[in-house]
Amino acid sequence: MVYRTIHTPVGALLLAADAAALRVLAFAGDGRAPKAAADWRPDTGELNALVDELKAYFAGALQSFTTPVAPQGTPFQRAVWEQLRKIPYGETISYGELARRLGNPKAVRAVGLANGSNPISILIPCHRVIGSNGSLVGYGGGLPIKQALLALERGQTRLL
Repeated sequence: MVYRTIHTPVGALLLAADAAALRVLAFAGDGRAPKAAADWRPDTGELNALVDELKAYFAGALQSFTTPVAPQGTPFQRAVWEQLRKIPYGETISYGELARRLGNPKAVRAVGLANGSNPISILIPCHRVIGSNGSLVGYGGGLPIKQALLALERGQTRLL
């Protein structure tokens, strides 16, 4: 795995990838970001394309990422994360709707836990999931960052 920390308008992000795909995109300061393992090595340019995509995203010029992702988790978590990737840029859905899309409308809490365990923020857009009453709830990077990302995607602001 190669890793790199970048500074963005929403704070420091830890990026980690193997030869096949991105495995981690986490807010470096939230205490939940993984620490670089002994077998991880600093990035020497392998992550440049992703960094360019993130810059374009924060500038409001990119709506869809091309960087391959391969989050590691349980089959249920991976199913939730795959559904997150289907939420269009600039749109939001509730946890209940996400559970319905998975075919299990009673799994709202499990969906919330899986959403909160997302190891690849922004590219797997867990920030697009909101409370059933439209309120912003739960986000690993913090609610102000969730609000900023949603505003960016609605064209209300640019973060660069």
